[in-house]
Amino acid sequence: MGLFSEISEDFSNVYKNDPAISSRIELLFNYPGVWAIFWYRIANRLYRNGFKSFARLIMGVNQIFTHIDIHPEATIGRRVFIDHGTGVVIGQTAIIEDDVLIYQGVTLGGVSLTAGKRHPTIKRGVVIGAGAKILGNITIGENSKVGANSVVVRNVPENSTAIGIPAHVIQKGRDKDPFSHNKLPDINKEMFEYLLKRVAVLEHFMVQDNKEILEQDLQLENIYESFIKAMKN
Repeated sequence: MGLFSEISEDFSNVYKNDPAISSRIELLFNYPGVWAIFWYRIANRLYRNGFKSFARLIMGVNQIFTHIDIHPEATIGRRVFIDHGTGVVIGQTAIIEDDVLIYQGVTLGGVSLTAGKRHPTIKRGVVIGAGAKILGNITIGENSKVGANSVVVRNVPENSTAIGIPAHVIQKGRDKDPFSHNKLPDINKEMFEYLLKRVAVLEHFMVQDNKEILEQDLQLENIYESFIKAMKN
């Protein structure tokens, strides 16, 4: 696909990913992520053809106006949409495949100063929540979702959901609604609920020797073991 076809597709993609848009003129003023991708497409062509300094200059000016930092050597596929966009950083060796949705404040960063592949690979159909940090030469599998403000430092399998710091996979299987970040489980809340119930069982056990209480305690122990196993995945 040619450069202008890719750019046209990027602009058309806004209508698919953002129901808030109501007119074409909004594209000029309200979608810095679209313009960042626009300038990236041009700079990337220049960079690959040896005009590296000029390409870096273009993306430097782009960063001033859009507050989005994309290295011109990064690889970005078709129909990638950066929503809102402010604070997004995409490193030099990052690879983003087609139909990826990125929210504001996302970083695709490196953890090494050595040459070579040091930034993440984001496979097709991934949704990355606001403020998420994906660091190092790792892969986020197809159609997976990264929760807002998560810090991902390990591979995430396809059709999975990863949340937390550091991020853990808490759900496997494709989500019917990839945008439902409000439905992600609260691991800390679940852990506190477990601890409160555990303390209540122990207090009851101290004042009354009851077989039923012991059975409840065993059930909670099984829940705890399942929780720890999930956290290690």
